[in-house]
Amino acid sequence: MSGGADPRDELPDHLPALRAFAISLCGDVTMADDLVQDTIVKAWTNIDKFAVGTNLRAWLFTILRNTFFSIRRKRKREVADPDGVHAGSISEKPAHDGRLAFADFRRAFMQLSPEHREVLILAGASGFAYEEVAEMTGVAIGTVKSRVNRARARLCDLMGLAEGENPMPGVDAATNGVMSSSRIQAA
Repeated sequence: MSGGADPRDELPDHLPALRAFAISLCGDVTMADDLVQDTIVKAWTNIDKFAVGTNLRAWLFTILRNTFFSIRRKRKREVADPDGVHAGSISEKPAHDGRLAFADFRRAFMQLSPEHREVLILAGASGFAYEEVAEMTGVAIGTVKSRVNRARARLCDLMGLAEGENPMPGVDAATNGVMSSSRIQAA
């Protein structure tokens, strides 16, 4: 910018006219104030594109008008959804997340001893009481409780889970039953 005064110094002089024009376009004072603010920001950041010696007010009005119509076109393509109900109904979590989480679970589960897998399936996934599992497997109830606890702890370690972490949100109840303990809270 060679020569005279910096056009940025003149911007405040045009604010009342810009605001009046914005209100006439929007019909809403709050929206108009936002539009004027957007216009000033755009003018400030693009001041090098202003030809010194030309009409600054006309340049600002052009920026304001173009910004107004750009916003209007954009809003025509948008759907009002303040509560997120519409977005929630059309969004879907990718199916591969569940498959990947289950594959990790299955790999870790298969690394457990057969006795640990057995008690997790019976007491966790199948929902049998410890007493029933003890009767089915022919071992003492204390042994069943101990195996379940150790199996869950080992499974958590194999899966790298932190305390309270859900390994697979949204999976079936049987899988979550295997994983449920004080160490991890399955949803």
